Amino acid sequence: MGVRTGAEYLQGLRSSPRDVWVGGQRVDNVADHPAFCAVAREIAALYDMQHQPEHRDSLTALDAVTGERCGIAFEPAQTVDDLRRRREGFRLWAEASFGLLGRSPDFLNTTLLALWEDRSVFGEAGERYADSVAWYYDHVRRHDLFLSHALVPPQNDRTKQSHEQGALHLRVTGEEDGGIRISGARMIATLGPVADEILLYNLPGMKPGDEDHALICAVPASAPGLRQICRQPYVIAGERASFDHPLSTRFEENDSLLVFHDVFVPWQRVFSYRNVKLSGEMYFRTAIRNHTAYQTNTRALAKMQFATGLAMAVARSIGADTFLHVQHMLGECIGYVEHLKSGLARAEVEAERTASGTLRPALAPLQTLRTMLPQAYPRVIEILQTIGAGGFMLMPSGADLAAEEIAGDTATYYAGAQLPSIDRVKLFKLAWDLAGEAFGQRLVQYERYYAGDPVRNIAGTYLAVDDTDYRRLVDAALALAGEPQPAGAAPGSGA
Repeated sequence: MGVRTGAEYLQGLRSSPRDVWVGGQRVDNVADHPAFCAVAREIAALYDMQHQPEHRDSLTALDAVTGERCGIAFEPAQTVDDLRRRREGFRLWAEASFGLLGRSPDFLNTTLLALWEDRSVFGEAGERYADSVAWYYDHVRRHDLFLSHALVPPQNDRTKQSHEQGALHLRVTGEEDGGIRISGARMIATLGPVADEILLYNLPGMKPGDEDHALICAVPASAPGLRQICRQPYVIAGERASFDHPLSTRFEENDSLLVFHDVFVPWQRVFSYRNVKLSGEMYFRTAIRNHTAYQTNTRALAKMQFATGLAMAVARSIGADTFLHVQHMLGECIGYVEHLKSGLARAEVEAERTASGTLRPALAPLQTLRTMLPQAYPRVIEILQTIGAGGFMLMPSGADLAAEEIAGDTATYYAGAQLPSIDRVKLFKLAWDLAGEAFGQRLVQYERYYAGDPVRNIAGTYLAVDDTDYRRLVDAALALAGEPQPAGAAPGSGA
């Protein structure tokens, strides 16, 4: 089949009814429902970009066997230039949404690439599992499917392991000749309502006793028995004007709780089964962190550039960028952007060979960026809020600007230092959509936790470090002291 068009993606949603609940109502056709249609159109636009002549070679690659074009995120890299080409594809899609779609299709495409490259890890429990990984990678790649995933049990009692939670956590409830049956719940499926498929795997931390919960598999979003219960939408299509809310009316990523009621999963879609050891080691024995961090940091670069650019534009619009403390804050934001650029470049220069002979970006700089972002992005938003100050709470609506009776007042009193009123209001509305609305605050929370517990992640940097160079320098400095000398010995004689 090869890469899809946006129309084919939307038609796929319409032709696969699912059990999605939002606002107390069941939704079968998510493609056209007011809670989901706007973001579905944005994802469709990403698929359409793959067919545009100016973007095709950056966003797709030719399959050597079939001759079809496939998404660049699936493409294994043989050289550093291949990695850079993949990053260019990530950049194009990220900038199309200003980095605000945290779970665009390329994110989990890179996850499948990682699993495929290290499919031998899954084969240790039986060759059929490696074969299933290879089949699923090819299936999603050739049909250009859009995946969501859910890795975390419901937020109930965090003091207990999964097997101590009764029927709450996702678990295997039965085995048949053709596959297994699963029940329980998982969170958080970002864009789950508008995804084609759901990928399920475990984060590290499972222990003996959790065997029924140790499961790596994939199910269609329309699978019988799979229900999605969505959080309250921040934006419903048609209820807000694009002028007043230019971002949230387009890029609202809904999140859902997945509830599995005796869902059947064929063996072909099962990649690991009741294997606590593999479920815990998958993160560290495959390139999943390398590839996903490469994509997410490229997306984060677009998002940080956008937020920083907004802070600069707001400051300039009122002349605040002439003050030293504002220049200091803007310089801080620019520093975070430069950190991202440098880390991505280093990940390419220090790229590593996988067990299958392909190339993956180096993990250390990418993990460093991932642990920086939970602090850096909220800080940039705080700076944007600080620079805009009370002006954000003063802006009129687009309808006010269009009202002829008050046109003289709005033209006079909402003008900026060098901007007419309509341009300044438009700028401040854009900035507040990102920095103040519920939509924007969800984006802050997303950056804090999209990669997991930030405290655990930073601690993991220490636990995984190769400390050879650190010890070498400390040992060399310790050698300067020499041995203890008796009192009265000549200074330096112990060297």
